[in-house]
Amino acid sequence: MSRVPDSSVSSVLVGSRGGAYPVLVGSGLLAHLPELLREYAPAHRYAIVSDDRVGSLYGEDAVERCAEKGLRVELLTFPCGEPSKTREQWTVLTDRMLAGGFGRDTVIVALGGGVTGDLAGFVAATYLRGVPVVQVPTSLVAMVDASVGGKTGVDVRAGKNLVGAFHPPRVVVADPSTTATLPPEERAQGLAEAVKHGAILDGTYFEALGEEASGLMGGDVAATRRAVLRSVQIKARVVSEDERESGFRQVLNFGHTIGHAIEAAASYSIGHGTAISAGMVLETRLGESLGVTEPGTADRLEGTLARFGLGRISADVARIDSVLDFLGADKKARRGRPRYVLLKRVGEVEGARGWSREVPDASVSGVLEEIPGDATATG
Repeated sequence: MSRVPDSSVSSVLVGSRGGAYPVLVGSGLLAHLPELLREYAPAHRYAIVSDDRVGSLYGEDAVERCAEKGLRVELLTFPCGEPSKTREQWTVLTDRMLAGGFGRDTVIVALGGGVTGDLAGFVAATYLRGVPVVQVPTSLVAMVDASVGGKTGVDVRAGKNLVGAFHPPRVVVADPSTTATLPPEERAQGLAEAVKHGAILDGTYFEALGEEASGLMGGDVAATRRAVLRSVQIKARVVSEDERESGFRQVLNFGHTIGHAIEAAASYSIGHGTAISAGMVLETRLGESLGVTEPGTADRLEGTLARFGLGRISADVARIDSVLDFLGADKKARRGRPRYVLLKRVGEVEGARGWSREVPDASVSGVLEEIPGDATATG
């Protein structure tokens, strides 16, 4: 970090089969992107991939800074939003790179939120059979979760993230100051994943998030930095132990089996964090109904999520029968059966029978039927 004069920058190392990579967390890091690219991902050319909103906010400035430092860089943008995370948009981006003459000595820079990280990462994983990628998350959901771990991919009609690849980045550059201007509802989407990290592995962190909810929702940079750093530390520990999700990494799917099904059943009309939060509460109620989860855990979880405006959706948003249909197509399914991560209590996953498990369909239907028809969805 000698090239970046900021003593407040923290570095968390993530283990990977291709070699460990650092996640750098520090306010003001984005201004040092040219130096960081030279240090961690030297290349003949760089393709910065952003959605059109982040491209105008940060992408054009990044290109200018890089050009001033003598780097060859081009900005490629796509329409903002989850509907762009498709094979069709992957085709558009790869065709533009081919037409632009980008070779194997290219590095792709994913500058933006979770959609950008997944899509640009998948382009990098497949372009000319693979070129390096640098993840530069600008949203909370990307900083605390999506940019760390090497998962890339796109959504298809059958469900979310069903086509993709593991493609670890050379470095992750997380600058919490870029989240300061996010509206509260967008900040909440990322904080859902932070709550998940606390719920599965760190009860003290879970409590701290609830206590700092006001500052986190209000854009307090110091509080945001603390949350980003702790979430990165938790995810780095898990990913370093199990990069390809053959065992322990499954705990990160808490809330995501039902959550992804809700998201798909709602045609992605609600935020990822909104769907995952509902999924966490429902999967915890599922655990309680099965006698696996300590009674009262779901209410405790729901109470904390409510401080971020999360945790509940309306049955009018996602039809229960559609949710059940999408559960069968979940990418984490084994032998055609969806699997669920169940808590033992806040801060601890029940792992006596493996980190995820099948449960009776009737039990799942039972908790889904408890979704109220008059609640208001957020996100």
